[in-house]
Amino acid sequence: MLYLFYILVIEQILQGLYNLWDTLRWYQTARRRAMSHQGFYAPSVAVFCPLKGTEPGLELNLEALARFDYPNYEVFFSLAELGDPARKIAERIVAGSKHPAHVILAGHPKECSEKVNNLRAAIEQAGGKFDVYVFCDSDGRPGRAWLSKLVAPLADARTGAATTFRWFLPQIGGMWSALASAWNAPMATFLGPQNRNYCWGGGTAIRREVFEAIGVADAWRTAASDDLSLTQLLRSNNLAIDFLPECLVPSVMDMKAHSFFEFTERQMILLRVYAPKVWAKALFAHLLYFSMLVSGVALAAANLFTGAPAFHVVFLLLTPPLLAILRGVLRLAAVIELLPEWKEQLLARGWIWTLLAPVVPLFSLWNHVLAAFTRRITWRGTRYELKSPTQTRILAR
Repeated sequence: MLYLFYILVIEQILQGLYNLWDTLRWYQTARRRAMSHQGFYAPSVAVFCPLKGTEPGLELNLEALARFDYPNYEVFFSLAELGDPARKIAERIVAGSKHPAHVILAGHPKECSEKVNNLRAAIEQAGGKFDVYVFCDSDGRPGRAWLSKLVAPLADARTGAATTFRWFLPQIGGMWSALASAWNAPMATFLGPQNRNYCWGGGTAIRREVFEAIGVADAWRTAASDDLSLTQLLRSNNLAIDFLPECLVPSVMDMKAHSFFEFTERQMILLRVYAPKVWAKALFAHLLYFSMLVSGVALAAANLFTGAPAFHVVFLLLTPPLLAILRGVLRLAAVIELLPEWKEQLLARGWIWTLLAPVVPLFSLWNHVLAAFTRRITWRGTRYELKSPTQTRILAR
């Protein structure tokens, strides 16, 4: 067991050092991009935000979408039914908006997810008068300059889409909210180089002509995931996806145990269906980390029981988790630069993204293993079965 542990821990230390260097590059890029000017590209924009139910800070989130410092855009809120509690909130925002805003009733889907169906209905309502489509989520609260920054890279015709990611901010204390925030954080620093970027549905901009040319609306007829299916189409057409850390979206949230596992498991099941190679690589990486921990703890316990020296085993065992904490510190420093208006909250909850970082791979391992055995997800109260990237079955509403 000693030699197996040495092999595993050396691999984890080397991987941890590489990941630390990669996170440092991300931090440097984020700092540089945070201070850059967004340019002067200002096409007409349709902002689409699908809605279902309420969530912490929903009215403030929707209000943020109607208050961008951008000259020419309209907001389209879309939902499945009139009885949705989010409708009245959206209608209040529309009534008070200085920019044109609309509430769209999409109806219930038959072969796609409700979110995708809401987006399709809103896009159809918007028509062909906009140069750029921007997709948002109702749980995000972007800043006033966000829209200008997000569409700026589309001035380059070689850019297929521009995207960003969320940063969870727990509304109140609570271990499951903290774990969700820590679980989500590494995803942001994974993005950066174009060859590994994925569109994120809570913040993606794409030119309308590109959206139509690659057939997104047709693909969405039977899709469960809006962003992963869009990513597939962009990649199959050799179109670049730019990641913009300067557009990171703060998301105020509160999760209990049930919603935590529902959310994290859904993300990994979607990943397995739409990007199986990425899912498999991540599963293998988490298995190595778990195996290193188990073998190290077992070896240290055996040494202590027999009276053999255990200090070197414990030291090696703690090195990968310490590297994970250092990566968390770098992420937090970068996010404070990117979201200065949230600095006080970020510092007060800094332990979430640092001290919990070594625990995240264990929960992610569970999510990845579960995704190997099921293709069923629950998304805002609706149960789906993902038979393939192009075939979605609605099980229950």
